[in-house]
Amino acid sequence: MDMKLNEEQDQYRQLAKDFAVNEIAPKAHEYDESGEFPLALIKQAFEIGLMNVNVPESFGGLALSPFDSCLIVEELAAACPAIALSLTANNLALAPLILYGSDAHKKEYVEPIASELSFASWLVEPALVCGGTRDKGFTYKKQGADFVITGSRIMVANASRAKWFYVLASDEVGSSFAAFVVPANSRGINTGERQGALGLKSQDFRPVEFDGVVCSAKQVVGEVGLGLELTTQAFNYALPQIASLSVGAGRAAMEQAVQYGKERMTFGVPIANHQAVAFMLADMAKDTEAARLLVFQAAYLIAQGQDASTLASVARAFAAESATRIATDAVQVFGGYGYSREYPVEKLMRDSKVLQVYEAIGSSGKAVIARQLVSAKS
Repeated sequence: MDMKLNEEQDQYRQLAKDFAVNEIAPKAHEYDESGEFPLALIKQAFEIGLMNVNVPESFGGLALSPFDSCLIVEELAAACPAIALSLTANNLALAPLILYGSDAHKKEYVEPIASELSFASWLVEPALVCGGTRDKGFTYKKQGADFVITGSRIMVANASRAKWFYVLASDEVGSSFAAFVVPANSRGINTGERQGALGLKSQDFRPVEFDGVVCSAKQVVGEVGLGLELTTQAFNYALPQIASLSVGAGRAAMEQAVQYGKERMTFGVPIANHQAVAFMLADMAKDTEAARLLVFQAAYLIAQGQDASTLASVARAFAAESATRIATDAVQVFGGYGYSREYPVEKLMRDSKVLQVYEAIGSSGKAVIARQLVSAKS
């Protein structure tokens, strides 16, 4: 695995970093306080090419690899995890269409999202693709040649902004899964009130309910009966990018703690010189580097067409847990100031915790890792 970035990769990372530092970071606190959806920033990011970067060139995209995407996502998340999620949530909904959608799907749903700013949302119960119990979330039944979908999901990113949804549903007995792409204006789709959250406060999290939504066979992604398999593969494809949100959040918390540790003086020396604080900072650095390398390795292997599902799950779980731990320790370094909204570490602690539970990569993620280890051939 060659970790040296090529010129194009370095340019994209620098583009993301410049936008993050100059545009996102100065407004992150304001958006967190107001809870306003950061549409103006998202428009700017779209215009300079920082959204939907995995879309194939033939459909108007940049065709960047999962590895390239991770470089961009980390930089955006280091400025504000909430805004970074709003900017990158499309990637998860797009992944199954990019990998398994028909040319008609790509023409109708993927190409427009690359040419004009719009949003799409992922309606998949995390337990189905993360190794937990099979809480189906959505079910379908046949009605002639059509499918009637019923179900709901509570915490959907960019929910009220989405033009279409990617949905995984099972038959009524749970023996067969099918994936669908569904326009958001379809009859029977109800989007609930925006949900307040501990962190990621500028994100448009809402419940979405399907009440007898009728879909034609043309809206099926892949084949009926293969929906769970292709959705899981698409999720694994996007998983390193999701993990990069946590890498960026953890890195930002570490950088804030290091800077404060060098500036804050006690007993005539910076607190970073005291062993208790110094060791805490060292642990932050260890976790940040380890999380990034795990994410990069998984993304690199996926870009090479290899099965990296276990490694992607490991990377996501470790990155999420370490970011939460780093942010909590950063608050400790700041002491009483760490709880003040005047300093960014309390926001990073809240945001990193939501990232840890988002898409249910806690115990569910560990369950799939364990099952893959046990079932692997010697």
